[in-house]
Amino acid sequence: QVQLVETGGGLVQPGGSLRLSCAASGSVFNINIRGWYRQAPGKQRELVAESTNGGSTNYADSVKGRFTISRDNAKNTVYLQMNNLKPEDTAVYYCKVNAVVAGWTNAYWGRGTQVTVSS
Repeated sequence: QVQLVETGGGLVQPGGSLRLSCAASGSVFNINIRGWYRQAPGKQRELVAESTNGGSTNYADSVKGRFTISRDNAKNTVYLQMNNLKPEDTAVYYCKVNAVVAGWTNAYWGRGTQVTVSS
């Protein structure tokens, strides 16, 4: 199976930057979608950014121009560069990948990493 571990979260001031990392291990073959989601307490989990093997990317309107999703295939790692952070970006951020395992497409989630933006 696929295991995901997110790192890089923390406390930053408004306008600051963070880079989240998501390291994948296990059956890392046939991953076709990589994405970042976030969820604040009492709110719905929402898509932040995603990328396909074909190079297509999608971003939430609230983060366009500030966040960038990228990956390093050699390290089996996907990144989320977050610039000009705002208090409303405060949430637990989750890494998700879609992968074909044993002939079936499955979604795999990390445990999440906390991002807090506050003065």
